[in-house]
Amino acid sequence: MATAQAKSTTRTSNKNIQINNGRLYVTATFNNTLVTITDEKGNAVASGSTGAVGFKGSRKSTPFAATTAIDNVLQKAKQMGLKQLKVYIKGPGVGRDAVLRVLRGSGVRVVQIADVTPMPHNGCRPKKRRRA
Repeated sequence: MATAQAKSTTRTSNKNIQINNGRLYVTATFNNTLVTITDEKGNAVASGSTGAVGFKGSRKSTPFAATTAIDNVLQKAKQMGLKQLKVYIKGPGVGRDAVLRVLRGSGVRVVQIADVTPMPHNGCRPKKRRRA
C-alpha cells in the first residue's frame, strides 16, 4: 500500500502590495472588535480582531484589547506603505474610542472619520422586550 503524505495547509502572505491610501473599517460589538484595512477599491489588505490578538472571553470586550487589535493591524498596513486613511466606524462597542486614540499616535494621516452604524428609520418591528 502506498502511504499518503499529509499536506501542510499553513497560510502564508505572499502579498507584495504597496498602498498609499486606504480605508479602515472598525466593527465594534459588545463582545468583540473587528478591524479591516482595505485599499481604495475595497480589497482587504490587513485584518484582525481582539480574539486574533490573543484575548479570550470577557477580556475581548475591553478597550485595551481593541487598542491592541487596531495597533496590530495598523503595523501590518504601515509595512505595506500606508500613508493616508479614511476611517469608518460601526457599532456601539468600546472599540469606537480606542480607534481614535490609536490613530492619533500612529503617524498615519486621517483624511475622514465616518460613523456608519446602521440606524433604522422606523423600519422593521423590534424584538419583544426581555423579561427582567
